Amino acid sequence: MDTTTSDIRAVEFTPSRDGDSPVLADLLDQIPEDEQIDTVTADGAYDTRRCHTAIIARDAEAIIPVRRNGRLWKEDGPAAKARNEILRASQRFGRSLWKRWSGYHARSRIEARMRCLKAFGERIMARDPERRTAEIHIRIALMNRFSALGTAETVRDA
Repeated sequence: MDTTTSDIRAVEFTPSRDGDSPVLADLLDQIPEDEQIDTVTADGAYDTRRCHTAIIARDAEAIIPVRRNGRLWKEDGPAAKARNEILRASQRFGRSLWKRWSGYHARSRIEARMRCLKAFGERIMARDPERRTAEIHIRIALMNRFSALGTAETVRDA
């Protein structure tokens, strides 16, 4: 999600029995290479080498809290170094202060947008995989349009 416009930029389907973290690289690939990604915010389930490597490959900063039982990784690459810095900062300052300092609170806005997506209906009506994809893309296009219409423009009057 683009936090400045609240637009959903990428979507990927996973079965309920699978985790979401393995598809992070696919999500990042949906955003064109010429567009800069500043940060990637996710929950602790994304605290994996694969996710950190995919984020570093796009020259972005990971805002992913280390799992509660997380330990330092062997620093064998830039992804491990970035993740270890997150661990050291959260250990030194505490998890809640790290979350405030890093901007992790933006994740709650993303979760709220996903709740709005589910408000269109919990079930996907189409049975065919291509039609399911089209149905979800239509829902996302509607949500992005609604948020564009409903966003107030603030003008400074001096």
